Amino acid sequence: MKFDAFNVGDTFKTNTYHITEEDIMQFATFYDPQYMHIDKEKAEQGQFGGIIASGFQTLSLSFKLWVETENYGEDIIAGTRMDNVKFTKPVFPNDTIYVVVEVIDKKSTKKESGLLTIRMSTYNHHDQLVFKGDLATIIAK
Repeated sequence: MKFDAFNVGDTFKTNTYHITEEDIMQFATFYDPQYMHIDKEKAEQGQFGGIIASGFQTLSLSFKLWVETENYGEDIIAGTRMDNVKFTKPVFPNDTIYVVVEVIDKKSTKKESGLLTIRMSTYNHHDQLVFKGDLATIIAK
């Protein structure tokens, strides 16, 4: 969608993603090798009672699900910032997540593009909020 097609208050819901223990460990081994993501025995004795997904993985999956809606399509030029990033609940193996995206701000910046800010709210299959963050992107008009 072009910048002008978005309106503040527009809301979109993504498809779902089922995350496995293997997904979590594979991602974390490379990007976030902390015990709660890769060491089953130690994680079971921790405060979450087992392996949990890295917040970075949750954020990445949330953005992947949003991009797959194809609302940005080829009209996106670049991301500019993320604000108010919050990981509110852990994502566990066998959780299924989805994202609700709301357009929260829109500013025309140039003749050919504008700055669009969305709020990504990611939920697990129990409809519990697990992640929230605001993402600003430059979109073609």
